[in-house]
Amino acid sequence: MKIAMVGSGYVGLVSGACFADFGHDVVCIDKDQSKIDRLQAYVMPIYEPGLENLVRSNAEAGRLTFSNDLTASVTDCDAVFIAVGTPSRRGDGHADLSYVYAASKEIAEAIKPRTVVVTKSTVPVGTGDEVERIIAEVRPDLEFAVVSNPEFLREGAAIGDFKRPDRIVVGTEVEWARDAMRAIYRPLFLNESPLLFTSRRSSELIKYAANAFLATKITFINEMADLCERLGADVQDVSRGIGLDNRIGSKFLHAGPGYGGSCFPKDTLALLKTAQDNDTPVRIVEAVVQANDLRKRAMGRKIINALDGDVRGKKVALLGLTFKPNTDDMRDAPSIAIVQTLLDAGAVVHAHDPEGMEEAAKILPDVVMTASAYEASKDAEAVAIVTEWDAYRALDLTKLKATMRGDALLDLRNIYSAAEAEKAGFRYFSIGR
Repeated sequence: MKIAMVGSGYVGLVSGACFADFGHDVVCIDKDQSKIDRLQAYVMPIYEPGLENLVRSNAEAGRLTFSNDLTASVTDCDAVFIAVGTPSRRGDGHADLSYVYAASKEIAEAIKPRTVVVTKSTVPVGTGDEVERIIAEVRPDLEFAVVSNPEFLREGAAIGDFKRPDRIVVGTEVEWARDAMRAIYRPLFLNESPLLFTSRRSSELIKYAANAFLATKITFINEMADLCERLGADVQDVSRGIGLDNRIGSKFLHAGPGYGGSCFPKDTLALLKTAQDNDTPVRIVEAVVQANDLRKRAMGRKIINALDGDVRGKKVALLGLTFKPNTDDMRDAPSIAIVQTLLDAGAVVHAHDPEGMEEAAKILPDVVMTASAYEASKDAEAVAIVTEWDAYRALDLTKLKATMRGDALLDLRNIYSAAEAEKAGFRYFSIGR
């Protein structure tokens, strides 16, 4: 099938490359000509393991192309996916749908009859209705279908998630559109990946509900971690103990400095706004959002308290800045609030991240970026592990300690044990232990 992917960011590029790898003819479209030029030269706009090779192999095979001309690109397509950004709107927290609606209008002017228009972007319930209205207004006699097909890709593992999904959710009640989506996802369906057909509005809500539930699990175990510290319990034991219950499951029960990234903060906030607008408050999600925001600053205070409450003029080293490993994404990363708390208290912050320093420097201009974990820790009073990159899982703790002026190691991801840290001469602080 011939597929157009409108938007060549994280979702659009990964999805487009994977569809091409299935054998479909895919064009990825973006308004940014410089991004298109870089993609044609196989320079990725994001860091995602395996993506460059996937793009290169399918482009060289002729199945994947790139363009900034939406009108010309979608004319002969069987399906057009909308994968543009839906960031939180300034001022009220609602999802900004201006890019979705602008793309819909352009698509309407160029598509052929019986084209499936698919919202891949994360959008509030009812967005598909508006996309349908926009297209029908431009082309009142056109036969088309608007389908919801939310993505469930984890940054750092997106290609594997796309090719081996837990489920594929498709929201439509138009039978020929269902047939088209079955054909698009046929390679996965043959591998017995569950293909769930729902109404369009149910599909839109599934994405928000899933992310809100996972964010709740993270926030719950983080609050249990605080309780463990007060009671002398071990949150890792608690996590294992409850995670073995198959009604709960072990995933997303790892205590840390709070969630961040492109999905959870934005999607929980958008869900709150949707619920408020419909007089159906979601109190649990409200508490999750508030608790997570407070936790990030609390991690900064945890570092300050480890230095007897005074960091003015003292150097603190942070290892890991991105919101999770295997990505360069800094959106709503816990490190941002931690850095701001430290800077507000007068600390001097040096940092290292294997992939995220270029993006981090745009957001955190007052942080000194360094070439290695050991360089970051040189003459530091404290070192804090903020992101659990593999590069930090087997540090030479004795060497790390020897570079420092102080002796505080704050392991905000519980990578090390107290025994090995103390053996290297550290005062060790972890989460929930």
